[in-house]
Amino acid sequence: MTLTTAVLLFARYADELGAATVTVTVPAPATAGDVLAAVLALPGADRLPRSPLIAVNQRYASPSDAVAPGDEIALIPPVAGG
Repeated sequence: MTLTTAVLLFARYADELGAATVTVTVPAPATAGDVLAAVLALPGADRLPRSPLIAVNQRYASPSDAVAPGDEIALIPPVAGG
């Protein structure tokens, strides 16, 4: 069984992957970390920071949090302040 989900990308993630959204498929049951790993395995992702914030249904999530079909998943790159 697998889970196919769209992942919203922002800033550098969208720039490097050339899209605001990508679709990945991971084995189910899945975690936010599984989805992140699938995104980081895409062509071009080798240039991305490895530790973005992950949001599931507009709430920050840890990599171990479960994801389900229909969940909104977003990757938010680290930001530097000044």
